Amino acid sequence: MLETHEIETAPNPRTSIIVLHGLGADGYDFVPICGELDLTALGPVRYVFPHAPTRPVTINNGYVMRAWYDILVTDLVRREDEAGLRESQHLIAELIDRERERGVPAERIVLMGFSQGCAMTLMTALRYPHRLGGAVGMSGYLPLAATTAAERHAANAGLPLFLAHGTQDPIVALPRGTASRDALAALGHDIEWHQYPMPHSVCAEEIADINAWLLKRLG
Repeated sequence: MLETHEIETAPNPRTSIIVLHGLGADGYDFVPICGELDLTALGPVRYVFPHAPTRPVTINNGYVMRAWYDILVTDLVRREDEAGLRESQHLIAELIDRERERGVPAERIVLMGFSQGCAMTLMTALRYPHRLGGAVGMSGYLPLAATTAAERHAANAGLPLFLAHGTQDPIVALPRGTASRDALAALGHDIEWHQYPMPHSVCAEEIADINAWLLKRLG
């Protein structure tokens, strides 16, 4: 089981949001951002902030850091670390299983992630065998895109998605994000798409839009 940091807004939460950080960060990275969300209308919420495993990252000269998978080349998808992706998918699915065991219905569990965390959010949510509440992807892309149609689970066919990207992103270029959006739309997913004049980061307008989407999806 992955190590996690958790915050509960009140006892006995019936909604869980699992937040996946980006390359080189850790679970604490998105604690302040989630602190800006106001989901009071949903009742008690549990935020789960897992820490990715540490591994050497090829593109960073083999430096060991927290990473959901290895980055082999700069274009992100020409050579993908399929073994690392699938290992992290399994670990994240275990976290979803644990939330269900703690009494949170699958349809009230949302995966949310930034950059590498976005990739893992999309990969895991679409393949999970119980219908989730939705998935939020920020500044990322769809990994193993060629296998998604065959591997996604019927339970999450058409899963609602919130996808957002910066128009000035130098790390995951906007065309990579829009290509992922279009591929997911072609599979029938209900997508709310936003783009913002920002680099590889998160902005206040994006947080407000995510807040509104979560209230709409789970309210």
